[in-house]
Amino acid sequence: MTEARILRLNASGMPLEWLSWQEAVVLYARDVVVWSIGDQVRTVLGGWNRHTGLQSEISLPSIIASAGERFAKPRTTYPLTNRTLFARDGYLCMYCGKEFPEHKLTRDHILPRSRGGNDHWMNVVAACRRCNQHKGHRTVEASGLQLIATPYRPNQAEYLALVNSKRILADQMEFLSGQFSKNYRRPFSL
Repeated sequence: MTEARILRLNASGMPLEWLSWQEAVVLYARDVVVWSIGDQVRTVLGGWNRHTGLQSEISLPSIIASAGERFAKPRTTYPLTNRTLFARDGYLCMYCGKEFPEHKLTRDHILPRSRGGNDHWMNVVAACRRCNQHKGHRTVEASGLQLIATPYRPNQAEYLALVNSKRILADQMEFLSGQFSKNYRRPFSL
């Protein structure tokens, strides 16, 4: 089983990044966690207090907000990887509509690179090998294929859900989903 990640927010509640439990402990030790929500994902035991004889303990919730980045602006560009692209498109071929495992999908450029198309969120979709080979270096129209959904560039909350899609917890998804755009296609179920 893969270990749960902790969703880090700024003090205003804007999602920033995924943390390991070790990184979250550092924020607690630096005393910069201003609030937290969600289910407890881990308890970390520390050293023993010489005066009280008690061991220190930090309970880590699934979502923490840290000080110092109250007005952090959301990222405007997000790395485009096959993993996040396929998650964005729900592991469906955007031409035939069939679901495929990640290793059977390819990245297709709507406007082919050979015709000046760029490698960015709005010009790529997940495609099965068969549909991608059929389309080749032609445009969608010239190939006789049709897109089943419009490509979109994810916002910060959507991107964080996509990059952690295999390990996201229900309470984290609930928090992030309140910030999803109308374009978001749910690639996995809770």
